[in-house]
Amino acid sequence: MSTLRARAIELKPGLLPATVRSVWPLVAGIGIALTLQFFAKPVIGDFYAKVLLDIGTSIILAVSLTMVNGFTGQFSIGHAAFMMVGGYVSGGIVYYGSLLLFGDVDMAGGLVSSMIEGRDVPLVTRGDALFAVSLVAGGLAAALCGYVVGLPSLRLKGDYLAIVTLGFGEIVRVLIQSQTGDVLYTVEEMKERPFVGIAQMFTTPSDEWVTPIVLSLGGALGFSGLPFYSSLFWVFLGVGITLLVAYRLKESATGRAFLSIREDEIASEAMGVNTTQFKVRAFVIAAFFAGVAGGLFAHSIGVQLNPGELGFLKSFDIIIMVVLGGLGSISGAAIAAAIVTILPELLRNPAPLLKVWPVFAGLAALLLIATVFAAATGRRTRPLIAWLCIVLALLGLGFGARAAAAAGHNLGDYRMILFALALILMMILRPQGLFGVREIWDRSLWRGIAESLRAPAKKGGTSR
Repeated sequence: MSTLRARAIELKPGLLPATVRSVWPLVAGIGIALTLQFFAKPVIGDFYAKVLLDIGTSIILAVSLTMVNGFTGQFSIGHAAFMMVGGYVSGGIVYYGSLLLFGDVDMAGGLVSSMIEGRDVPLVTRGDALFAVSLVAGGLAAALCGYVVGLPSLRLKGDYLAIVTLGFGEIVRVLIQSQTGDVLYTVEEMKERPFVGIAQMFTTPSDEWVTPIVLSLGGALGFSGLPFYSSLFWVFLGVGITLLVAYRLKESATGRAFLSIREDEIASEAMGVNTTQFKVRAFVIAAFFAGVAGGLFAHSIGVQLNPGELGFLKSFDIIIMVVLGGLGSISGAAIAAAIVTILPELLRNPAPLLKVWPVFAGLAALLLIATVFAAATGRRTRPLIAWLCIVLALLGLGFGARAAAAAGHNLGDYRMILFALALILMMILRPQGLFGVREIWDRSLWRGIAESLRAPAKKGGTSR
């Protein structure tokens, strides 16, 4: 026993190496966020910076939903509701906090929160601190809602859980839309209608009560007038933290319990795993990051926080990202979120794509020749047939698009049809998602793809 203890002490890493290994991913994430904010943004311009901002928000949403739908194998379709809760809590704190602290609702952040060039402000201000606090508060409020909803409902499975989460999302949306205070308070209105605290409400006669300002969140008209604090720094700092937490969670004992529930819930219970507790834990963690993403979305340039935009259709968009990336794959969800966000913007103006289409046509032709050759030499036919369908579809779409453009049709009007076709093609090629349950850095992923193309077919003509 003493020998084993001495060996364990010998193998235990030192404090400094362990600290460095623990902290360097976070430091690297902060460095990447600062680089994007101060070096990349001036180069790429405002439009592409906004697209990059949307990509980061989508990555946070997709990776957070992966913790529920991918890690534990549950089926939640109400993820946008937690985004809505976080967005409105963060927006309320920033809006009314700015009125009370600064006297107006103008953007009072420093350079880390600025998406506008040429502002002569410090690197960090108290407005940035208020925004950071609002993001954490929005995440905690969403996590609390996740716990309240998850504790009774996660005893359900499959379609029954999906119905419960969908119902929760609709309840949140309707409650916000049914607010009577559709018009937000201004500074002048606050002077005439001062803030009423809880103590004052109990000590003031009921006929002299006034509505607390924090109850007015815009209602069905939307929460307009929010200052634009979301920047590439804040968004990709959130992306880095989300990816780091998801990865370490997946590799931890808790993550192994999540994955065991996904593979076989009955066997997990037989091995002593409290399945309900772990499912609720995954639900709460995912809801927290969805709330943070909601806060970042609420304070983005060009966005008016509206409950109609964060309904079940938004939840379906997030589910598409998760399924396309692969259920259980963190890197797959992140890459799929980027694809689903970029593709509609690329198809908004397909003319530049048509100019380089001959290059893609040449590559597709080479792939078609390789596919026919592999089939003739007895390779597995099922993946080859899938590749053949993809190549023919790409060639057909390309020729059809060029013919339509030559006839004077605006292909941008059909961008959502093209977007849907692109998703269909990707799922035909990889029905298990981009990376399945594995990550992009897993060698087994690429080894399996290579073997599926190299392995000869079974004798007797059977194909796999």
